[in-house]
Amino acid sequence: MLEILLKKRLDDRKSKVLYRVRHARFSPQKPEVVYQGRSLLSFSSNDYLGLANHPEVVSAFQRGAEKYGVGSGASSVISGYTSAHAALEEELSEFLGYPRVLLFSNGYMANLGVLKALLKKGDHLFQDKLNHASLIDGGLFSGAHFKRYLHNDLSSLKRELCRPGCESGHPEREQCHPSLCEGSRLIVSDGVFSMDGDLAHIPDLSRLARQYAATLMIDDAHGMGVLGATGRGSLEHHGLKVGDVDILTASFGKSFGASGAFVAANEMIIESCIQFARTYTYHTNFPAAIAEACRVSLQLIQKESWRREKLQKLVHLFKKGAKELGLKLSPSDTPIQPLMIGDEATALAVSDSLYQKGILALALRAPSVPKGSARLRITFSAEHTEEQVQQLLHALEMVNHEKIIAR
Repeated sequence: MLEILLKKRLDDRKSKVLYRVRHARFSPQKPEVVYQGRSLLSFSSNDYLGLANHPEVVSAFQRGAEKYGVGSGASSVISGYTSAHAALEEELSEFLGYPRVLLFSNGYMANLGVLKALLKKGDHLFQDKLNHASLIDGGLFSGAHFKRYLHNDLSSLKRELCRPGCESGHPEREQCHPSLCEGSRLIVSDGVFSMDGDLAHIPDLSRLARQYAATLMIDDAHGMGVLGATGRGSLEHHGLKVGDVDILTASFGKSFGASGAFVAANEMIIESCIQFARTYTYHTNFPAAIAEACRVSLQLIQKESWRREKLQKLVHLFKKGAKELGLKLSPSDTPIQPLMIGDEATALAVSDSLYQKGILALALRAPSVPKGSARLRITFSAEHTEEQVQQLLHALEMVNHEKIIAR
């Protein structure tokens, strides 16, 4: 019976042109990749700073493997926590300015673990509708009263903030006092939205959090290392202090070019995560070799600001060229540049046409993005050249002439 129901679900996904297919890559993560046996120019990676194949990062990983082996062997609370992990936490804490940092095996586990550890039944959670799936799933997992406000809509958030547990019950209430509210309140948002590349209004979120006695958590997976003069991410970009955002999470799988994740917060929150985050306690820690690689990535993020500067030049070049071609991009000044298509089948056709021209730019469809907003999620790396961006634009111009994309 289960197989019959699963087949029906799979056939339904295929009929709606939403079926996902994996293909193996046979090369390092860099602008030129070998994909499905073909050499392609890739614009489908989150390796924004080009560190995934950086020789110093690779060398640090190799030295770490020689010293610690290739596996951690246990959870962090048993014997999987090494001096390399401890050093990375301390260096991140100093870099970000937060009192404590805690490492997780990946960003998904970090967000699930933090939300479950800090929230309980009777608490209130408010999330942007376009938050990453890990945050949405973490909210559902937490058991808290969960409300999603309209994307980047502060009025929508404000209406929701004043409803639960308030003695007055009036949405227009200007100030909420903790003693009048049942349960704690947590506002959660991406810093940079992964599918659209736009930025959260974090200064306003911080102001609302203080006004309505809430805690603010930002997932800065796609901002960390990319935004800010020294790469400290969305907070630095917006000119915010550590105290303006209570909890910060980010992944090492993007600008760090590695894997793993972390949460930065005060002593009480970090200790609560160690004690109550099931995805921390019951999950084998990531290898110490990766921690050593991340330590070198952190150094490069700080000292090689040219990578961020080059990224901005490449993004500006692409946006200018796309505008001249009449292409519809989602408003974004980050390395995430979504080419909006709409129809799922058309998005696949555009991606396939680019593939035939030597360009890897994969189509994103529901449920990764809202239904009817299929797109090519074009992303840039500091390792791309201006010539490669022009090659992408030329390929898109040819696709335009094929009249695949509706004008």
